[in-house]
Amino acid sequence: MTDTPRLRLVEVERYERDVRLRLPFRFGVTTVTHATQAVIRATIALPDGRSETGAGAETLASKWFDKNLALSDEQNLDQLRQSLAIAIELYKARGLETPFGLYGGTYREQQARCAALDLNPLVASYGPALLDRAIADALGRTTGRSFPQMVSQNLLGIGATDLTPDLAGFDIAAFLGGLRMAPSIEVRHTVGLVDPITAEDQKPEERVNDGLPETLEEVVRCYRGRYYKLKVGGDVAADLARLTRIASVLDRDLPEYRATLDGNEQYESVEGIAELWRRMRETPALARLVSSILFIEQPIKRQVALSRSVRPLADDKPLEIDESDGELSSFPAALALGYTGVSSKNCKGFYKSILNAARVAKLNAETGTPRYFMSAEDLTTWAGVSVQQDLCLVSLLGLTHVERNGHHFIDGMSFAPESEQAAFAAAHPDLYEKRGGGPARLRIEAGRLSIGSLDCPGFAAAAPLDFSSMRPMPAAPREPIGRALAAGE
Repeated sequence: MTDTPRLRLVEVERYERDVRLRLPFRFGVTTVTHATQAVIRATIALPDGRSETGAGAETLASKWFDKNLALSDEQNLDQLRQSLAIAIELYKARGLETPFGLYGGTYREQQARCAALDLNPLVASYGPALLDRAIADALGRTTGRSFPQMVSQNLLGIGATDLTPDLAGFDIAAFLGGLRMAPSIEVRHTVGLVDPITAEDQKPEERVNDGLPETLEEVVRCYRGRYYKLKVGGDVAADLARLTRIASVLDRDLPEYRATLDGNEQYESVEGIAELWRRMRETPALARLVSSILFIEQPIKRQVALSRSVRPLADDKPLEIDESDGELSSFPAALALGYTGVSSKNCKGFYKSILNAARVAKLNAETGTPRYFMSAEDLTTWAGVSVQQDLCLVSLLGLTHVERNGHHFIDGMSFAPESEQAAFAAAHPDLYEKRGGGPARLRIEAGRLSIGSLDCPGFAAAAPLDFSSMRPMPAAPREPIGRALAAGE
């Protein structure tokens, strides 16, 4: 094992940029037509005088981290800006520290300060999640090591602490040392709640006609993927009707496929989602789809998801938490209620993903079965540094397929200047294709992304971002955003 370097966070530059989605994307309580991305550049310094910058990027997503409908979308974005501002302040105050020490040493204070601003644990996690990526990128560039090398050699200093008492006695160093990034990974295509299934669902004037598939039927025939993530909306009859239409396409056009159901907190209780699953099993037209389902993701609202046992359904079909995974203690709490899976999302933090993956490995080793699992999920990661860092992480954790939705709802790197697009396409020719004057787009072949070029110095990006093309991030409010609304003012 290589000695873990200590470093100091010197400065963080915060930027934003926007994109209009090529197709509307509905999940949970919202339909998204445009999006904003936070992009940061962090400067670190080592005791020997070396200094370097690193980058991270993540969607400033509304109505996922906090689904309070009383808050506007812009107020949701301000919540995430608040989380990032707090994380930067806390990290800079730590002085010399290991990368993981910055995360672990500020974890409780980050949660507490965010709670004082009425920010829930998912929002609180956003700031460190983005900051940790940029710091890891800077350290990799300083040392000439890739993210897989930094993790397997534990250059980041990851270890069991009092934040994860359930990992006491587990050999985390050995676990990390055994991780290897694969040269490719399969795509699990997201079918949103308003996505057109066939051409019948689109009027001629609704067509984008940009050369990319638009309907599910076109997606299947273009990418030939084996994995699909199907959103359900909390209305059993409507969900059954939509799933039947989806199944008709998948059954007809694919010799084999696997799928997952994503409830996005749309069901009030385990009884509601159990009713959907029972009705699915009773529907002959869904027989093949039912047999393909790997697991059900976060079907129950987070306010009650961890309050009651889910074993009546979980004994029949594995359940995982996603939005309920707000704190480091959330996965162990869910395990006690019958959940067996947890999602990896870079917006929740790569340290959390690594620690939860260690938990899965520990539990499966103790039981001698593959009962416990982690899945790779998306939050509309845009092409470029955001999607690359996510792909690198989940592949390193041994996950063989990943939900990808950014490439379907956003036209490649169309949001970035031509020079940035060309740089990324040149540095990562296995991952991108750029034809004629069109944008750099993910290269999906037989449902698979080639990602070998992400094993490069830094964190998965060998090309520079054009920060001059972005606007500075506005200052985060210092007061609780929703408190006046709650008071009726």
